[in-house]
Amino acid sequence: MSAACPTWHARTLAVVVLAAAIAACSKQAEKDDHAGDEARHAEPAKEVSGAKDGDSAETSGRIKLAPKEAERSGVKVEEARAQTLADTVTVTATIGPDEDRFARMAPRIAGRITAAAAKLGDNVRAGQVMATLDSVEVGESSAGLAQAQAELRIADAELRRIEPLAADEIIPRRELLRAQADRDRAAAAVRAASDRLRVLGGSPGAAARGSTFTVIAPFAGTVIEKAAVVGELGDPAKPMFTVADLRRVWIQANLPETSLAKMRVGANAKVTVPAYPGETFSGRVGYIGAGLNKETRTVAARIEVANGDGHLKPEMFATATIEVMGDQREAISLPDPAIVLMNGQPTVFVYEQGVYMARPIEPGERLSGRTVVKAGIKAGEQVVTAGAYALKARQQKSQLGHGH
Repeated sequence: MSAACPTWHARTLAVVVLAAAIAACSKQAEKDDHAGDEARHAEPAKEVSGAKDGDSAETSGRIKLAPKEAERSGVKVEEARAQTLADTVTVTATIGPDEDRFARMAPRIAGRITAAAAKLGDNVRAGQVMATLDSVEVGESSAGLAQAQAELRIADAELRRIEPLAADEIIPRRELLRAQADRDRAAAAVRAASDRLRVLGGSPGAAARGSTFTVIAPFAGTVIEKAAVVGELGDPAKPMFTVADLRRVWIQANLPETSLAKMRVGANAKVTVPAYPGETFSGRVGYIGAGLNKETRTVAARIEVANGDGHLKPEMFATATIEVMGDQREAISLPDPAIVLMNGQPTVFVYEQGVYMARPIEPGERLSGRTVVKAGIKAGEQVVTAGAYALKARQQKSQLGHGH
């Protein structure tokens, strides 16, 4: 019994040592696995935080872009500057032709249309033939002119025959006076027949006699309407063509009653149209109406704008910003694309120390494609004027990523 006890104790001690070793190995394996998991979770964070040159980082409204990446995104920066601004009134308007250079052309008498040379959209010169018509009345007038001219020739010949006879006192002087009177009456008949034919649209020229007459352009302009159809009957009550000189157009606007005290003829105005975003057309107020529309409480006004390039078309909608009499003020204004909405708040991006930062602002009135900034930025700060929407998209994408 005493000999077996040491052997039993030795075996028990070996089992305890082996169990302790196994437990230690298990704990080391768990520790290694946990460390591996932490390393795997840390790897993506290392990729995000370890930004290289050319990478971007967006955190809490701060966006950092490398110069080349900003250029690819179309980001442009402009220094905010205070400018002198006059008080203005902005109204919606409609473009119309210059009514002093606008004509609806109809024949003076009824006639069958035999030719309609002018086409819609053509640029015509003053005196150019627009259409040719045939009329019985013109034919009768042409015949009357021809008869009057024949009678004038007879009277001229008779006068030439009598003059030498009267000079030699072969015939009484009263015969000479009678011949002169006949010749004067014949000349008057020719003038009357010629004027009648000209009024009807015909030509008194010998080569153009007949029953045809023409409709001609009264001034140089553009054919904006055409109703003439060959073979149809032209009627004085129905215009065949409408010609307008569109080198100058009228912007028809309605001024609110409250602005009349500061409004004046000759005031400068800026006009914009949806068809040409970012483009501004300069003009002046040429007319302010004498009466007030009692329903709209507005007064009609006209802004005259040069249109040499033909961009402005009749019936286009426009927005006119008119300078009114009042105190001038210093204010900062930015191009409209510089301002974006973020969480319902007008916002701009300010560039400072290599970082683009979103900053809420208080916008004021719009002036010819720019918006006055009442508060939020100061003169001298660098503000993003192009590419603001790209920066907004980056920031929103970053915020979504942090939310996940």
